[in-house]
Amino acid sequence: MSSDDTYMQRCLQLALLGAGSVAPNPMVGAVLVYDNVIIGEGYHQQYGKAHAEVNCINSVSEQYKTVIEKSTLYVSLEPCAHFGKTPPCADLIIANKIPRVVIGCMDNYLEVNGRGIEKLRSAGIEVITGVLEREAVELNRRFFTFHQLLRPYIILKWAESKDGKIAKKDYSKVAISSEYCNRLVHKWRSEEAAIMVGTNTALYDNPSLTTRLWEGNDPVRILLDRNLKIPASHHLLDGKTKTIIFNNSKSEEGQHIVYSKLVASESIIQQVLKKLYQLKILSVLVEGGAKLLQSLIDAGYWDEARVIVNEQLIIGEGVDGPSLKHQQLLKSENCYSDSIYYYKPYR
Repeated sequence: MSSDDTYMQRCLQLALLGAGSVAPNPMVGAVLVYDNVIIGEGYHQQYGKAHAEVNCINSVSEQYKTVIEKSTLYVSLEPCAHFGKTPPCADLIIANKIPRVVIGCMDNYLEVNGRGIEKLRSAGIEVITGVLEREAVELNRRFFTFHQLLRPYIILKWAESKDGKIAKKDYSKVAISSEYCNRLVHKWRSEEAAIMVGTNTALYDNPSLTTRLWEGNDPVRILLDRNLKIPASHHLLDGKTKTIIFNNSKSEEGQHIVYSKLVASESIIQQVLKKLYQLKILSVLVEGGAKLLQSLIDAGYWDEARVIVNEQLIIGEGVDGPSLKHQQLLKSENCYSDSIYYYKPYR
């Protein structure tokens, strides 16, 4: 591994620290190096606040400030060149007279998309691109999917028994995944912008869809309840975190609960994804039920699937789990009595 690769790897590690806190912005890490010594580090910590490059340069101690203009800046994503919530990072780099910038991958956001690189080069800065590019793109796959496909990045998740059932026939409660896996699922929730379920899951499981078992932000809750069957006493209507309810009859903007009316003549899934895109919701974790999950699979609207299988549980008569199509197994891992299978679609 070259020194450029090594420092870029550190950028990617730093960027991950912003998971769950920076959307709809991408996760970005930056490292400033002088004479093979890291003199500054930073990452984008929170949406609307300082970007990675700013935090990196601000972290440089007094003893190294005089060598900033002799250093190399490593950044996992192309520096921005436009005014958004914060000033352009490309201008900051130029102002600090940093002579060399190494970039993981380009930013496909329309306001950037090569403009940051062009601005740096026009200022006489040496710019190297494509260092650990595949890893840098993978890190921000939610961000890139959102801007390329004009929809959120969709992760499907469900737990099933060894015989492929996700619930008993009468939907009575049955614990499928282990307590450890439940905690892991709450970690997954904290990493995504939104979480979505259908009517039956909300009705029979009465889920909270929060991150109460993990420290992190609660995702926006998305409920498909066409006929507004969910009782006001259920957790999803408790107003504790923002909840969007897609339905056939009602449009209403509340402080914490938003009702969004569906158009009967249009695809429900496409309407939901279009609305979430308009709301700048970068990613959605879909936790059920079987009908909603299968409809997304059948329509080809999924980017990852995480399937938890309890290898010791046999339900017998019950509700069949979803059936993936054109899937590729990425990896599997054990989680006590459970196995977790990670898939992505062939494209």
